[in-house]
Amino acid sequence: MKICAIICEFNPFHNGHKYLLETALKLSDCDRVLCIMSGNFTQRGEMCIADKYTRARHAVSGGADCVIQLPAPFAVAPAEIFASGAIKILSAIPDVHTLAFGCESGTAEQFMSDARMLIGESVKFKNVLEENLSLGESYIRSYSSACTACGGNAEFTRNPNNILGLEYCKAILKYNPQFNILPVKRIGSGYNDAEIAQSFSSASAIRNNLKSELLSCNVPPYVLKDLKSAASAENFEHYVKNCLFMTPAEKLKEIYGCGEGLENKLKSLENRSVGEIISMATSKRYSSSRIRRILCANALGLTSSDTEKFLDSGLYIKPLAVKKERADEMLSALSKSAFPLVTGLDAANLSDGALQCFQKDLYEMKLYNHINMLSVKDYMTLV
Repeated sequence: MKICAIICEFNPFHNGHKYLLETALKLSDCDRVLCIMSGNFTQRGEMCIADKYTRARHAVSGGADCVIQLPAPFAVAPAEIFASGAIKILSAIPDVHTLAFGCESGTAEQFMSDARMLIGESVKFKNVLEENLSLGESYIRSYSSACTACGGNAEFTRNPNNILGLEYCKAILKYNPQFNILPVKRIGSGYNDAEIAQSFSSASAIRNNLKSELLSCNVPPYVLKDLKSAASAENFEHYVKNCLFMTPAEKLKEIYGCGEGLENKLKSLENRSVGEIISMATSKRYSSSRIRRILCANALGLTSSDTEKFLDSGLYIKPLAVKKERADEMLSALSKSAFPLVTGLDAANLSDGALQCFQKDLYEMKLYNHINMLSVKDYMTLV
């Protein structure tokens, strides 16, 4: 069996995601689609508007055969770590043959060529990136400049989806160069578009327009029903602010991207609202997404040293949802992984590093339940 994998957040699952799943199966020459999805918190540092099991169920209803979890330490991390964690797990599953991902432009050959170039020029790339950031350029512009300095195409990297695609390819070259890649051109609104459109809006636009009459045109009916009880970010923001207050500046420095005095800036703003903290700490050098991610990682107790340790250790495969009629074959495929299969809370067969990582996932589920006054059980569901 050949499996096509997709790395995702689905916050929420929408028409564009359904198109990606359908196109991936059609063009990949694969038999099944497996999604590896962030849990209850995202790479942008936001709490998801629906819990991970609800979102996994939406994905299976929309065309995925199975959804497994991207552990929290990788899900709430910079793009390079986000990609590395996902690809390391997928590389451990023998039947995974292809990785499909959304992009704005570019062919498979261009993505892999630029990824090889960036790995080969890693020192130069990092130096140019840091130099441009220090001059006050935005992260995306600095990334593009660094790519150009190493021989890449600046226009190709001036988009978050393309940058993430390059990080996937860099991780593939590290963990499993045999993977095929399938870039799928996005349709409809751009990644950061805030305005809701007629049918293919971004996830951001949908989250910001949950009361819009156009919502039903942008998400499948089974998603629309659950969006009526979408989680509110307000309680999470209170928790985030309290965690910032309780954390010393020296401890904040242990989080990815929080150094160079940024930890002191954040501490100086601890009595402000979360919105004000993000706004006042954001600059050309530090994007609002980075600030939000630091605050979220701090609230979840996710440090860079722990995450690096988890990347270097064995991990696990945690299914969130699987299509009922495909359950036997999908779980059989996952059980052939180099990492243990964990379908519930029993993690007795995990190594020390994997167990510590798994405990971070258990905590993020408990925290999500606590904040939203829910009682979602942390067990795989059949759809």
